[in-house]
Parts: sequence; structure tokens; C-alpha cells
Amino acid sequence: MLAVIKTLLGKEKNTPMNFEQLVPNVYYVNISNGLKMFADCLGFVIGHNEIKSDQPFCVLNKDGLSIYLFEHAKLAKEHNPEFRLVTKNIEGVYESVSKSHPEFLHPNLKEVALRPWGAKEFALRDEQVCVIIQQW
Repeated sequence: MLAVIKTLLGKEKNTPMNFEQLVPNVYYVNISNGLKMFADCLGFVIGHNEIKSDQPFCVLNKDGLSIYLFEHAKLAKEHNPEFRLVTKNIEGVYESVSKSHPEFLHPNLKEVALRPWGAKEFALRDEQVCVIIQQW
């Protein structure tokens, strides 16, 4: 029974259901807008670059995280993702982002706030994506 509980909680190693990373795909009408948010504002770097191809695409990396950006107008109109980036230094991230790119601060959560579930959060948005920065 203990092995089943450990597996369900993700504590059991070497199981076929161990995952190491979740990598979102984000679609933009213009991929340069995504680069402004993730590279310029949040400090991701281009790890793979097909931005100048017929189907612009790139992989952005930072601190072991990856995000795939695609330029695809039809899919951009259908998908508006929202996801969270968890940090241990939300005040430092907020200070950096609010000084360098205040235009990305989400009007509904533009300052660090303690949420009822115990997390500190603030949010960013551009025309395509909402990113919630969170600290537990």
C-alpha cells in the first residue's frame, strides 16, 4: 500500500509516470511580441531559432524551463494560454519586471498580493498570454 501511495504522490522514483518538465506551446500572430514578453521581460534565451523561416518558431530556455513560441495567426486566435512561473523571490522578480516592462503588468493583479490559498502572486499579460508569477 505504501508503494501505491508514494507512486500516486510522485515520491516513487523510476516509475513510468515520472515527468521532468512541462513545456508549453504558445502561438502568436507575430512571434516578436512573444519574444518581448519572454526574452526581453522575463530573461529567457533562444535555444533554438527558426524565427526567420516560413513557419517562425523558437525554443526559449531559462533555469531549466523551456517554452516553444510559434508564429501562427489562426492558432493564436484560438488559444490564449495562462500559466504560472513559480519563484522563491517574487519581490525581486516584481521589482525587475515593474521597472523594465511595466506595460506587461496585468491590470487585475499588477502588484504582489497574498492570495487566499497562501501564495503570493502578480500577473503579466500581452495580447496572447497571461503569466502568473507565484511564490509559496
